[in-house]
Amino acid sequence: MAEGTAEAPLENGGGGDSGAEALERGVAPIKRQYLTTKEQFHQFLEAKGQEKTCRETELDIRGKLYLAPLTTCGNLPFRRICKRFGADVTCGEMAVCTNLLQGQMSEWALLKRHQCEDIFGVQLEGAFPDTMTKCAELLSRTVEVDFVDINVGCPIDLVYKKGGGCALMNRSTKFQQIVRGMNQLHGRSREQRYTKLADWQYIEECVQAASPMPLFGNGDILSFEDANRAMQTGVAGIMIARGALLKPWLFTEIKEQRHWDISSSERLDILRGFTNYGLEHWGSDTQGVEKTRRFLLEWLSFLCRYVPVGLLERLPQRINERPPYYLGRDYLETLMASQRAADWIRISEMLLGPVPPNFAFLPKHKANAYK
Repeated sequence: MAEGTAEAPLENGGGGDSGAEALERGVAPIKRQYLTTKEQFHQFLEAKGQEKTCRETELDIRGKLYLAPLTTCGNLPFRRICKRFGADVTCGEMAVCTNLLQGQMSEWALLKRHQCEDIFGVQLEGAFPDTMTKCAELLSRTVEVDFVDINVGCPIDLVYKKGGGCALMNRSTKFQQIVRGMNQLHGRSREQRYTKLADWQYIEECVQAASPMPLFGNGDILSFEDANRAMQTGVAGIMIARGALLKPWLFTEIKEQRHWDISSSERLDILRGFTNYGLEHWGSDTQGVEKTRRFLLEWLSFLCRYVPVGLLERLPQRINERPPYYLGRDYLETLMASQRAADWIRISEMLLGPVPPNFAFLPKHKANAYK
């Protein structure tokens, strides 16, 4: 993640006692956070101290819970749900750099920020320094964001074959040209996809190598125990992706250090909140209702993998453990455990009314279709 307001690292940035010595011998060893340029020094004086310095505006998200950018499901209504449950930092869905530069309205819609998102960033996907730079400049003039997240983790072929996403990890020169230094690495390779657990030992090595630059880590966090183990690697904070899709109340569990045996009726209330946010965001006309329904169904294709705490013989549930068939403590809890798209449709009809004639649904992340 590259923060839009962060200072560039010093050339020799080796983290010694004096950052100034790296610039020029014989210069007094001022602490790095107080250093500035000659131009900024005089601009500050001319503004009589009213102009904010880089030190005052620098974004610090150490120790905060970061909802990862999530394609399709990481929409504005879902982010509002996660904010309700304690997410500190949110980020828009992956936006393709060239689509933004071409003015595609559907791509620009991904950058919309809700007022509850007090620390908000956007994620850009691109493979070429010139277009990424132009896009960053355009964003700085047109949208209100706190940081820009550079996508170096997307494994899908469409992105990878163009040289973007996780392909940038193998194109170090190109990546350096896009952003000098980085404060997030990816602990899962493209080959792993989601079939193997994230490599937290590798993330810990990256933390040590990158020090004193702060790194956020992410991968396979579904409980407060997972989060605690992640923080023991020395990361500055943790980013949560699939775990938030399975249970958005995970942020509350981490902050309160507990397992929440949430009831089926409470979970339905969360879904009701999502549909209300969706109708507010996409509109309450027929088109808005059906758009809300489709995004709800995409989310339900993940939610069904959650196993209620009260049913588990061993805590906590692990993210790579697929639930067996089970009967819940009531009908609704059992319905929410269904892996069938037809049953997700039934849940959507509880909240949005009957689906239109000839309705068909195919989740983007797997072939479990309804038609």
